[in-house]
Amino acid sequence: MQVHIQINVPGSDSTEWVLVELQGDLESRTQEPVRGKFIGDLSFTKKGVPVLIIGHHILFGKVVEMNKPFIVIRKLVESQTENQVDYNVEAVVTKKLIFKTRPKPIIVGNSKS
Repeated sequence: MQVHIQINVPGSDSTEWVLVELQGDLESRTQEPVRGKFIGDLSFTKKGVPVLIIGHHILFGKVVEMNKPFIVIRKLVESQTENQVDYNVEAVVTKKLIFKTRPKPIIVGNSKS
């Protein structure tokens, strides 16, 4: 499954698009499609390791440069005078976040004083 997101680049005013690659299936308990739904929180450690929390599970990933860039385009309104379709390039994606390992459960224990 591939999820397209836009992240803020630390130490910069700009944003960068990245591709998120998850190994396996991501299913909803209610059998509803996950398209357009909130699936989890993405953050980075101080060392730059991506961390994805989905429900009560945590996944650790890595940032990888893509072999070939991925272009995000948007179809513009068709011109009514000509049979022409115009596209606008929104972003060029050069990095992806890969989460290959199995999710680990997040367990919170009670501390006894």
